[in-house]
Amino acid sequence: MADTDTPPNDASAADNASARHAHIPGWGVDRDRNSRPAVPMERMPPRLEGVHWTQPAQQPQTVEVLCSTERDSTLTPIFGSTLPPQGASGSLRRAAFRFSENDLRHWLILLLADRTDMVEGVIDDLRRGHVPNVLAEMGLGAAWKHDRPRLVRKLAWAAGSAVLLCWLMGHRRSGRRRY
Repeated sequence: MADTDTPPNDASAADNASARHAHIPGWGVDRDRNSRPAVPMERMPPRLEGVHWTQPAQQPQTVEVLCSTERDSTLTPIFGSTLPPQGASGSLRRAAFRFSENDLRHWLILLLADRTDMVEGVIDDLRRGHVPNVLAEMGLGAAWKHDRPRLVRKLAWAAGSAVLLCWLMGHRRSGRRRY
């Protein structure tokens, strides 16, 4: 009984503990970095086997490309140009890229630009004579099928907000102020 109460403080006890726990997967990952096989070793010169391409040719810039303030003014060799910034959403995107990416204003303005672009797309569809099925595109059918209580709450909030807005607009037009 006496030898179980005394804490092990010699090297043989530590070896004993290692032997007892060796069956545990991952045991010993906290050992010396030099003897850990998972730690990558830097090679000099660097390993370049299998590299079969060089820097791609610079893509010609035919549209406006917005760049982060964290990067230098050069563009990457390949960049997306399918939807250049245009209209009100493009102006918002240009304004967003004046701020650093670690600034919350950058991301909030980009979110607003996305929503504005969605509205511009609906207006563009209407102008071309195509009436979009907004309810289906918003996923209301799937929401009704899979998460009906949440959809009902959303619609109740939207209806309440619309009623409040109409009441405030009518209240303001009548010229009566009760507050």
